[in-house]
Amino acid sequence: MEEQLTKPRFRRKRKHETSTVETLTEAQKIAFAPFTFQTVAAMLDMNILKELDKSPKTKEEVQIVCNISEYTADVLFDAALCIGLVERDEQKKFSLTALARTFLYDEMTRVNFNFVRDICYLGASELTASCIENRPVGLQKYFFNSETIYSKLPELDDRMKKSWFEFDHHYSDDCFSEAIPIIFKSAFNDDTPKNIFDIGGNTGKFELACLGYDAECTVTMIDLPENIEVAKHNFTTQRCEFYAANVLKDPLPQLSGVVFMSQFLDCFSKKQILKILNKIAKSASDNTKIYILEPFIDKQQFKAAAYALSHISLYFTCMANGNSKMYNESEMVDIIEKSELKVDKAYRNIGKYDYTLLECTKR
Repeated sequence: MEEQLTKPRFRRKRKHETSTVETLTEAQKIAFAPFTFQTVAAMLDMNILKELDKSPKTKEEVQIVCNISEYTADVLFDAALCIGLVERDEQKKFSLTALARTFLYDEMTRVNFNFVRDICYLGASELTASCIENRPVGLQKYFFNSETIYSKLPELDDRMKKSWFEFDHHYSDDCFSEAIPIIFKSAFNDDTPKNIFDIGGNTGKFELACLGYDAECTVTMIDLPENIEVAKHNFTTQRCEFYAANVLKDPLPQLSGVVFMSQFLDCFSKKQILKILNKIAKSASDNTKIYILEPFIDKQQFKAAAYALSHISLYFTCMANGNSKMYNESEMVDIIEKSELKVDKAYRNIGKYDYTLLECTKR
């Protein structure tokens, strides 16, 4: 076939002459990011990635084993090649890349992906409105007419509930085995009553961990009434008590021993956090120790972790409550110093996701 070259209408620079091409490539990745995300989702749903993980296959073989059409195979594999999910050899067989296997086998990636897919994806389209109106427009438009998602957690469908709780537990639960010995050693002497108040206890995993660690401690879980009713089913012991309250609106019980908050304060705005801390100070005895466990953005060792945390803030914006975020440690310490509490110690690199445990007392 004879080829004829025409004079280009637009002057194009060669790749080695400028970084503009790389910049444009990155820009297109962002522009088409929703389709990239859904390509991965579709290939997971149709078991394409799973089948390719077993052995390399041609598109025709994938069509048969996954029961998909030629058209579906064409469009998904074209995208997957560009994304870097698959590679193709000279025999036109496709195999998975390390990137694709991450979606199959890396627990953090799986949890994050399902959380974004099942909880955040629709609501993310309302990010602009949520920022302007300071309310979770995505939550209210697509799911519940509620000020926050938290009171509606028991009403999520099974798939959403599974994704939300797996996400919530995956990060903080890993910290408890390291945080609990620190708390008991620092807060309690041999003759000190071991009272622990967990604010925002969720399903009660911290409570169970404490009860298993020390046979003499008692734990009180403080949470929304809806969550308390669900959590009660996880306990058969009387050493765990329950106190239903909205910490922004309702009074707190008398606090002593230890007050613990794991990934709780990031569910509130700076103004709300200050209010909560002052309420705790007013309800706590003088020798009470308050522990704040958070994955601060500025204390992460790995770029991927900081990237994830900063994007989780956007979930709070459009889905959770419209006004909270994942914080830097400097931001949280600044709020604490404005309250009736003070930071005495900071324990770093708690768990595999670099949580920080702040130990506070009343001024």
